[in-house]
Amino acid sequence: MAVSRDGPRRDGLSAGPAPDGPPPAAPGRRDALRAYAGRVLDGVPDGERGPLLVVAGLLVIWAVFQALDDNFLSPRNLSNIGVDVVGTGLVAVGIVFVLLIREIDLSVGSVSGLAGAAFAVLNVNQGMPEWLAVIVAVAAGTAVGAFHGAFFAWVGVPAFVVTLAGLLVWNGLTLYLLGASGTINIDEDGLVASLTSRHFGNDLAAYTVAALGTAGYPLAAVRRRSRHRAAGMPYRTRGEIGVRTAALAVVSFAAAHTLNRFQGLPLALLIFLVVLVVSDYVLRRTRWGRQVYALGGGVEAARRAGIGVDRVRVAMFMVSGTLAAVGGLFVASGLTSASPTTARAAGSGMLLINAIAAAVIGGTSLFGGRGSPWSVLLGVLVIQSIASGMALLGVEDAVQFMITGGVLLVAVAVDALSRRSRARDHP
Repeated sequence: MAVSRDGPRRDGLSAGPAPDGPPPAAPGRRDALRAYAGRVLDGVPDGERGPLLVVAGLLVIWAVFQALDDNFLSPRNLSNIGVDVVGTGLVAVGIVFVLLIREIDLSVGSVSGLAGAAFAVLNVNQGMPEWLAVIVAVAAGTAVGAFHGAFFAWVGVPAFVVTLAGLLVWNGLTLYLLGASGTINIDEDGLVASLTSRHFGNDLAAYTVAALGTAGYPLAAVRRRSRHRAAGMPYRTRGEIGVRTAALAVVSFAAAHTLNRFQGLPLALLIFLVVLVVSDYVLRRTRWGRQVYALGGGVEAARRAGIGVDRVRVAMFMVSGTLAAVGGLFVASGLTSASPTTARAAGSGMLLINAIAAAVIGGTSLFGGRGSPWSVLLGVLVIQSIASGMALLGVEDAVQFMITGGVLLVAVAVDALSRRSRARDHP
């Protein structure tokens, strides 16, 4: 029997004639690294790939801006970033609740401006006590959210149309409230102004928050591991929980150390972290939160499971309106005023765009059913880091808008591709 000049193959089949030309080159180092990265990503759950990519992107952004300006990673600038993210971040948390049910709220920028204007008018012009004016302003946001939700859930008007109309109506009402007096300056030593100016100078405050966060994660993770193991579901190993806890400890205590090198823990950042913890607990640990994720997975399936779809929808828009109002108070606190200029800026879309971008960049899906309030923290850090770096370099706003838009487009594309991949793997 004739044997090819390449010799017999190990599986016993003929290898056939050798191809003309030189043999193929061996895989290079780049191919080996690409293959290794692929194996690493294959071992990461789908829901965690996005946040990991955002963290990597954030580190790159920080490294680039630090190389261009040594002041970027200074304690002062990082502390300022920690305060500046809060207003937009709170609005974005409300957006997450709405995105989880596959809807959108385009009115959050106008609602935040309305809350700031209502507080200023009631407190400064009408003499209402600050604490009461704050309650009225936040309640107004809740009422606006209920109004939007009712039109959407019970009247049947699409959420896009309802909230787009709300964007115009509430922005107009804000300008009407401020029209007679123009800019209204709030008390710089008052309750609202202190939201962004107050810092806990004692080093113990920041380190205590870091310790609580570090200790709280493994307790919650071990408890969740036990439940999943008992139910026969996939669960994290103790080693993985330990590695995650160690990484969280490093990040938390490094952040606390940096903040203490300036003025200490900002009150605004503490409130934001509390809102994130409470929101995450409600969505992941309560029956109501599970209904939200179920509704995001499919309306008809949720109805057949006995979930009150209309009730959940109205509640989501109420949460969005409430957090938009709270975020508006933080924006007014940072400016120590409410003015037609800031109201137009909020109503025209910049706050809305940044809030949606923060939620989506952080990993919340535009297609519903997937996301977490904690995703907002990563997304808003990316956006505010870009804004802060551009400000330090003296780059005009137009370039910042283009970069933020590009990052948002990449995040949405990754979300769409990930969704398509899951649909292909699990038809």
